[in-house]
Amino acid sequence: METTQQTDQRNAAERRRKELLEAADRVVLRDGPGASMNAIAAEAGITKPILYRHFGDKEGLYRALAVRHTDALLGALRAALDAPADRRGRVEATLDTYLAAIEARPQVYRFLMHPAEGGSSGERGFDTGQHAAPLLRRLGDELGTFIEERLDLGPDGVESARVWGHGVVGMAYAAGDWWLRERPCSRAQLVSQLADLLWGALATAEDRVGAPGF
Repeated sequence: METTQQTDQRNAAERRRKELLEAADRVVLRDGPGASMNAIAAEAGITKPILYRHFGDKEGLYRALAVRHTDALLGALRAALDAPADRRGRVEATLDTYLAAIEARPQVYRFLMHPAEGGSSGERGFDTGQHAAPLLRRLGDELGTFIEERLDLGPDGVESARVWGHGVVGMAYAAGDWWLRERPCSRAQLVSQLADLLWGALATAEDRVGAPGF
């Protein structure tokens, strides 16, 4: 059984970890994928060895930041999927939620999804490229589970839901990445056109009996 002292120590460590992640976020917002451990340590007012003590290494800090931002994005996407609207409206709201998130914090998006070419002060940046695929898989898994719970896709429904989940995430990622770089149209136009592309199969799928509607 954990003692009061141990509980206090654990709570203090969690608070300190949160403070360090917030400092790292500020650097990422400024430097994007070029964010370095030196810059993050300086922002937090500590030495780099102390930063390593909390996260193990640079990749450990990256993973902690990735979880933090992916959790927040998933929460927003779930809210859009459950919004009181018809199915087409919820599809558009979900696409718009994702695109609005990457538009609002492009440096965070680039940090999470694109390799750094180099960090500040000669330090090599975070090698984020190897982590982009796991983040996309997590989003695809979550969306696939949501689809399987809400729609009756027949005897192969579980497999179909997984395919749809990962397919939708891949489409949104590729289209959003291109759109963020080139801005060929408004966000609303992109949402409408992506929803048009998705709408064929989603429009005809039946809601699963007893489940909240999609």
